[in-house]
Amino acid sequence: MASKSRKTPGFSRDVAELVGALRSLVDHYRPELHYMRGPGPKWRAKHARTGVTAEPDLGGMVNASA
Repeated sequence: MASKSRKTPGFSRDVAELVGALRSLVDHYRPELHYMRGPGPKWRAKHARTGVTAEPDLGGMVNASA
């Protein structure tokens, strides 16, 4: 009976590995859908545009029409 009890842990381990492999095929958990929220306030402060105005730069054409 000693040999029979040694085969059981190996078999259960194989079954557990098979179940884990099958579960990984069906596991649709994607952490990037839950945790990636975009740039934060520090990134925006670092990459903020300086000198942005609401009026477009026409390259000096404003004075030419006057």
